[in-house]
Amino acid sequence: MEDKEAYISKDNNDIAIPVTENDNKERKNNSQVVYPIISDGDAIGSVILLSKDANTKMSEVEYKVVQSAASFLGTQMEL
Repeated sequence: MEDKEAYISKDNNDIAIPVTENDNKERKNNSQVVYPIISDGDAIGSVILLSKDANTKMSEVEYKVVQSAASFLGTQMEL
């Protein structure tokens, strides 16, 4: 997130960013969208959408939802 770039894992694969682990230290959620929250030019956090279903593939729709949420939160932090 330091680079202020969005990440989308369109396929459920091992390239996904590890965000959570289960009790066995295994990755549960591979299909994901990660978008940085930008406020005053700084990345202050991120919005992450994860899928519990192993067959889910993230698309442009999920990307736009996460992008809108991150944009809204970034705008609210500037006020």
